[in-house]
Amino acid sequence: MSIIDILCQLLTFDENLKIVIVMQYRTLGETGLKVSILGMGCMRLPVTIVKRKAVVMEEEAIRVIRKAIDSGINYVDSAYRYHGSQSEIILGKALKDGYREKVFIETKLYTPGLKTADDFDRLLDEQLKKLDVNYIDVYLVHGLNWKRYQNVISKFNIIEKLQKAKEDGKIKHIGFSSHDEPENIIKIIDTGFFEVMLVQYNLLDQENEEIINHAAKNGLGVVLMGPNGGGRLGISPPKDIEHLLSPNRTNFIDLALKFVWNNPNVSVALSGMSNESMVEENVKFANIKENKLTNSDLERIEKINSCYKKLADINCTQCGYCMDDCPENINIKYILQQLIHSVTDAGHWEYAKNNYKKIGRDKKIPGKNAEACITCGNCEDACPQEIAIIEKLQEAHKLLSGLDSYNI
Repeated sequence: MSIIDILCQLLTFDENLKIVIVMQYRTLGETGLKVSILGMGCMRLPVTIVKRKAVVMEEEAIRVIRKAIDSGINYVDSAYRYHGSQSEIILGKALKDGYREKVFIETKLYTPGLKTADDFDRLLDEQLKKLDVNYIDVYLVHGLNWKRYQNVISKFNIIEKLQKAKEDGKIKHIGFSSHDEPENIIKIIDTGFFEVMLVQYNLLDQENEEIINHAAKNGLGVVLMGPNGGGRLGISPPKDIEHLLSPNRTNFIDLALKFVWNNPNVSVALSGMSNESMVEENVKFANIKENKLTNSDLERIEKINSCYKKLADINCTQCGYCMDDCPENINIKYILQQLIHSVTDAGHWEYAKNNYKKIGRDKKIPGKNAEACITCGNCEDACPQEIAIIEKLQEAHKLLSGLDSYNI
């Protein structure tokens, strides 16, 4: 590959062929992998509604993934259950025509599928087939917590199986993702088995900063999910902090990405980008280097945090796990999203109410509203953020159906 080819992979150009940005790359812990600071998450690919179910728009999704790679992104993330188990298949198709050689693939072991000692090999082989690749660069134990580590990982000798898969060349590096308490994640790090860690961290949710630093000190590469606060920083802010926006901005995405990349222990921030415009928007900021936050930035962050504290108990990242086993097909993540809209500012309340009315009526917004909840608890069992979903559904229906007056 010539020097010109290499530069073309690193640079993004505008329509006049002027250089716009140089993608920044960091080393993923002791793996030695040189990874783009912005990663492509494949959990929010473009979808359409077919028979009241969300189905990935395959051709558009492939275009989005390739757009990300062409823009300098070389780290792509998926998982066994994303998009109804279709995400890995579509990612595999997107990586044809020479794109596989341009990226590092991160995907995840489906831990709920570990019922016997033989399930590990079956799941891994299935994922390799779906991706249509010979190996996976970074293979994470999905949703690992200390209880699962003790009761499942140890029981079925999963660590030994991961190491054997690495020796056989099926995976290159071993890691884990987690939503557990910080003290438990530190226990997982201290086992010494893992090379990469995926956790949530953003300017609204800074609880994991200590474990990020601990992981880095122990040689782990750190990958982040939810850098924009699960979408909370991607909507128009409350009016009393609009003045904190950067010029020509309508949300805090620029500051959100600047915040996570300011931490030198962060290697990659994943963003679930569902269209090419989102790719272009996020890539604009991917020239940010560590330790570049100014005093002005820090003041803005403090004020933003103060304003958004009211959202602390609606820490929804829109992962959708809560909906997988809902017997009533309630559109839970959409309802929580509207609840977030409603509490950020009184001006968003009417917007959220109108959206709530569309559930099940607009073909683009399938499912049922919160009134259909039978309080079975399946959603709360599945929620990695441990949100009191039943309570929030009741609150949302009361507020957004007009049964309660708004009180900011």
